[in-house]
Amino acid sequence: MKRALILVMDSLGIGASADAHLYGDQGANTLGHIADQCAQGLADADGVRQGPLNIPNLTRLGMAAAQTDSSGHALAGVEDTTKINAVYGYAIEQSKDKDTPSGHWEMAGVPVPFKWGTFPKTVPCFPDDLIEAFIEQAGLPGILGNCHASGTEIIKALGEEHIKTGKPICYTSADSVFQIAAHETHFGLDRLLEISAIAKKLVDELNITRVIARPFIGTDAASFQRTSNRKDLTTPPIEDTLLDHLSAEGGQVISVGKISDIFAGRGIGHCVKGKNNMALFDAMLDCYKQAEDNTLIFVNFVDFDSHYGHRRNVIGYAKALEEFDARLPELTALMEANQAHSDDIALITADHGCDPTFPGSDHTREHVPVLFFGPKIIAKNTGARSSFADMGQTLAHHFAIGALKHGQLINLY
Repeated sequence: MKRALILVMDSLGIGASADAHLYGDQGANTLGHIADQCAQGLADADGVRQGPLNIPNLTRLGMAAAQTDSSGHALAGVEDTTKINAVYGYAIEQSKDKDTPSGHWEMAGVPVPFKWGTFPKTVPCFPDDLIEAFIEQAGLPGILGNCHASGTEIIKALGEEHIKTGKPICYTSADSVFQIAAHETHFGLDRLLEISAIAKKLVDELNITRVIARPFIGTDAASFQRTSNRKDLTTPPIEDTLLDHLSAEGGQVISVGKISDIFAGRGIGHCVKGKNNMALFDAMLDCYKQAEDNTLIFVNFVDFDSHYGHRRNVIGYAKALEEFDARLPELTALMEANQAHSDDIALITADHGCDPTFPGSDHTREHVPVLFFGPKIIAKNTGARSSFADMGQTLAHHFAIGALKHGQLINLY
């Protein structure tokens, strides 16, 4: 009669890892620095968000306490006096990169013991033979970009030229990724997905983990905006994950958001999309209300990362945190009301950091929160976990599907 949910607050790091200096991320703290700036008076122009960061429900689940333990510094302006009603702590990444697939795979029980391929910070950044093959096989007149860039900024800079020439905008970041932006109507969404599939085959030999199709709409630089039809073409996990094992044992995994893309569809039984964090929360609740026994609902709340972390938008990130926090009682109320599923558990975590106060637009190497809650869970501090894989191991135990290869069990009771 057991079910579970994983809520990934994409990029919500809670303090730099001991190896952060190897990634240029010394002192990073996504949540801590957002709280600092809010406590110092950061507010938006219309006054909708002002004052200290207001996350009482996450605080009750141990978020503030976990961030204090992780970083050594309390969350500025956040009252941490409420009785915690969750198993809380933080996890240290063992995978060698700070990218989305590595973080998600590790929390599902599979750390990545090697670094993925990346592209140099040169202009052009892509190898000539890769681009020549891509242009030829995709039947393109050429490409634009060919550099490291912020996705929103490069669309503003090159979107109009893209519409005129039919050349897709290709760019990368510090992650192992080849990104392709194109206009949904002028270039066509199907055409964008077609050339993205061609690009994925070409970058596989370079050990690049993802090609991301980035469709956008609008008529000019001032109105261009990305749509929710993003598609991640991802290398499959290097080993069987929690998702594979649960599915093999007759359970069901429901992907909400981009989870299916991150796992290349492996172990996923059903997929649901959503245009933003709040739509994803709605979809998660709908799925939970209808979920059968032995179902895992796995959700990625992407806006924290793509809309606010990468764009270094502290105010936007703070507002998104407060909006997410305000919805949590809806989930906890559902969990507590269903006596037939009183063994249900939920996990709130993250896959990496993306400190919006840091220079650049890349992810940051940080610890992530580990917050397990449910009707029968006994509140306690589980401290520092040596791998994200401890979360997957704990969920495998919850579903009684046998121990995973990696990770240590967290005692929830």
